[in-house]
Amino acid sequence: MTLLDKPARIALLIDADNSPASKIDVILAELAKVGVANIRRAYGNWKKDGLKGWEAVLHEYAIRPVQQFDYSKGKNATDMGMVIEAMDLLYTDQPDAFGIVSSDSDFTPLVMHLKAKGALVYGFGAKKTPMPFVNACSRFLYLENLGQAVEVAEADSAPKPAKAKPAAGRKTRGGAKAAPEPAPVAEPAAALRQDTAALKQDARLVSLLRNAAESAAGEDGWSALGAVGQQIGNQASFDPRNYGYRKLIDLIEATQLFELDRRGSQVVLRDKRLSKSRG
Repeated sequence: MTLLDKPARIALLIDADNSPASKIDVILAELAKVGVANIRRAYGNWKKDGLKGWEAVLHEYAIRPVQQFDYSKGKNATDMGMVIEAMDLLYTDQPDAFGIVSSDSDFTPLVMHLKAKGALVYGFGAKKTPMPFVNACSRFLYLENLGQAVEVAEADSAPKPAKAKPAAGRKTRGGAKAAPEPAPVAEPAAALRQDTAALKQDARLVSLLRNAAESAAGEDGWSALGAVGQQIGNQASFDPRNYGYRKLIDLIEATQLFELDRRGSQVVLRDKRLSKSRG
């Protein structure tokens, strides 16, 4: 195996005080798509009962716990400890990328510095994560959506069960019929997918897609889907799963802002406004 064949080396740093342990498997699965997380560390005050969930998975996933005592009441030192170790790793082990698991905006300057030095940064956090941190990352994934988009897609593609006939109400002692059983509640995962109306109201998303399509467009106004995806990646932290869609093409199609055409094995798209102006 040559140097070019080696997978990217990733340093995974986890703010255990501010992240759920239940998502560690899908976080590692995401990082495995781009490289190997050969450095895995979780930071926190392990004397706290709130970190018991992390203690249960540390050995299973080969994550090294790093103790950070609370030096002042009501404030933990995890953030500072992670920043110091990230900087040390950057200049010693020199990983190709970092995975930062946290919902704290205090890591924004660190992410910007890591990227300035040539490292990619993959962020993972809750939807409450401040946008400066989200936008600073090379790619950021919301933990609430991570692992759910696949479930939604599978539910959509699965054959629909035949609707059961309404059960006849059973008779009570007085001869009256009892109320029928309530209808089953829809799966909560389906609610993660944003519909066309919500996507069109997201000014940042609309601007990002349209600008990327325009930048990647040829003389005829059509843009290759792959070029659009690359352009988006160069512009901002972005992943279609944050909107409930597995693939970029599914998200673009759902916005109903673009014409789509397949030319051989390549998918191309064009802003509908452009086609109207030419027509």
